Amino acid sequence: MVAPRAILFDTGGTVLDWHGSLVSESRALGAGPLQAVDPSKFVNEWRRRSMRAIVGQVRPDFNMDDVHLRALDETVAHFGIPALDANSRQQLWRGWHRLRAWPDFPPALATLRGKVPVVSFTMLPLPLVVDVSRLNGLEWDAVVSCQMIGVYKPHREAYDTALKWLGLDAEDTLMVACHNFDLNAAQDAGIRTAFVRRPLEWGPDGPPDPHPNRAYDHVVDGFDELVKAVLGG
Repeated sequence: MVAPRAILFDTGGTVLDWHGSLVSESRALGAGPLQAVDPSKFVNEWRRRSMRAIVGQVRPDFNMDDVHLRALDETVAHFGIPALDANSRQQLWRGWHRLRAWPDFPPALATLRGKVPVVSFTMLPLPLVVDVSRLNGLEWDAVVSCQMIGVYKPHREAYDTALKWLGLDAEDTLMVACHNFDLNAAQDAGIRTAFVRRPLEWGPDGPPDPHPNRAYDHVVDGFDELVKAVLGG
């Protein structure tokens, strides 16, 4: 198979360990209301509520930072614990801007970028992607946030617009993600696809869709394997 002219990466979950990072952020708060709740279950509920509020949105007057804050308050109420004080609420919310990348991603990104343009194509807001990229030493050729497009995955317009902005043809482009909904939409737009398993994305509970539900161009267990599949060797 001919190597792609560019690689688009889903970023939240595929590139970033949001679960492990946010569990650490919640524990770092020390004594407080969250001590009464399993941190893994808390952050998973937070993530579920955030995704429900942002996936498929069309020209909303909010972005994912807004959603994360609103969903945090909803999650606290869901578990029936006292409201967080202002400092704890701010600290935990801003934890999204301090997410750590999966350890196998930065070296793979550097190798891939040496051969082909790499792009963060994400529902996360642009300031968040800038912050986590600097924190983790991730160098992208471009960042395309659905916030910039105004239309969120898995709407076809999001994928078509990203390709248009980047001057790419769908068949020459590879979309990498650990989520079937994202890859299915990319495939429907004519984009080549790679499923990267991230079994710990949701911590001990495991991801809701750990296995590919379609025939993708590549199915790999990690980013080192993706490098070999895309570049050969």
